[in-house]
Amino acid sequence: MAHFCPAYPTPRRHKASGLLMFLSARHSWLDALYERSYRMQMGEVRLPGLDLYMINEPGLVRRVMVEQAEDFPKSELLGQALEPLLGESIFTTSGEQWQRQRAMMDPAFAQARLQVAFPVMAAATEAMRARLDRLADGTEHDIEVEMTHVTADIIFRTIFSVPMEGEDARRVFDAFARYQALVPRLILPSIFGLRWLVWPWDAWRARHAAREIRGLLETLIRPRFEARRAGAEHPQADILAAFLDARDEQGRAFDFEELVDQVAMLFLAGHETSASALTWACHLLARAPDIQQRVHDEVATQIGARAPGVADMKGLTLTRNVFRETLRLFPPVGFMARQARTGCPMRGKQIQAGATVVISPWLIQRQRDGWRDPDAFDPDRHARDEEGSAGHGRAGYLPFGMGPRVCLGAAFALQEATLILAQLVRRWRLEAVEGHEPRPVGRLTIRSANGVRLRLHRRAEAPAG
Repeated sequence: MAHFCPAYPTPRRHKASGLLMFLSARHSWLDALYERSYRMQMGEVRLPGLDLYMINEPGLVRRVMVEQAEDFPKSELLGQALEPLLGESIFTTSGEQWQRQRAMMDPAFAQARLQVAFPVMAAATEAMRARLDRLADGTEHDIEVEMTHVTADIIFRTIFSVPMEGEDARRVFDAFARYQALVPRLILPSIFGLRWLVWPWDAWRARHAAREIRGLLETLIRPRFEARRAGAEHPQADILAAFLDARDEQGRAFDFEELVDQVAMLFLAGHETSASALTWACHLLARAPDIQQRVHDEVATQIGARAPGVADMKGLTLTRNVFRETLRLFPPVGFMARQARTGCPMRGKQIQAGATVVISPWLIQRQRDGWRDPDAFDPDRHARDEEGSAGHGRAGYLPFGMGPRVCLGAAFALQEATLILAQLVRRWRLEAVEGHEPRPVGRLTIRSANGVRLRLHRRAEAPAG
């Protein structure tokens, strides 16, 4: 059976020159790739600013991310680019600072347990249904905006116990889109030894977008931070309450800036990655109507016309596998940069201390020698347990990363996405807009440069709101 292969940036036939690579990557990391990138086990690029190694071999991936993770902390370049937005959060820190933060934050994730979080997810998904119900049947709609809204609403309710309203959601979407577009312009000059090419205007725009997002979070955090310092009890049992109560081994709490950093990280990581993948999942379902119909039939059989419950999620195997396959083809974080702490050999090359090692889920999960029909949308491959075939094992499928820094919200994201897709497909038929082809761009996450426009047709048998 032939499977739909979604479009993605056509790789160059040969490796680009340094100048061409610089110009291409300013728009999207994906544009700097070439054909051999999808077959090689390890690539090397020597740039004026640093030495960069692309690692695709599963054994080396595991070595960098799991076995010797302490020897390969997160790249300082990425941390510098994210600092205005995420500050010194667990996403950007390393070493003892990261260990302290992680130990303080781990108990808070009890509020994100699947049983606890499901009512929050269900409420936000119902709010999504109400918004989409206001659209006329067959309306052309940028589904990316709605997926950003519903996922931001879910994590907002999980952190703060309040819904995220439309205007706030739109502001965050627009501000983060601006920030993402600017990140390559901030990082690439340093990579190529051209720091003087960072325009002050771009740096100011990035800081302004970051302040807009952090300002929204601070207005919610500040009153509860001050109340807790005054000895008041928490009115809600949510993640913010757990962060306010967290203490390290010396009994120290997060100060206000630390608290904002961690909440900003959790809020953005908790919705941006899910929104990216869910947007692409809707695109794939719209372009594969046979699979969309199977998902609809599965949801109708498992749930029918009643409200879904947490126990129903286990029975939605195909729906979940649609999302897992979307994560393979369009991993939200397409490139993860690590920095070699000391020199070490890899595949006959001597990696120097300070060199950047890049692990790319985008490349690894499309490896020509590791997957059957690597560019095809085939959710059933996960039912066949084909993750990282040809001996790749778990290192061949890593949309959530792996090792000590594996995404804590992986199970949360899978449940959230399964519920959202189930509710979408049982109520609407997703149809691609003729002449519109989304263009993937790789920045902080993999998004579409021109949105993902679909038509939503109300199903005749859709359950009543």
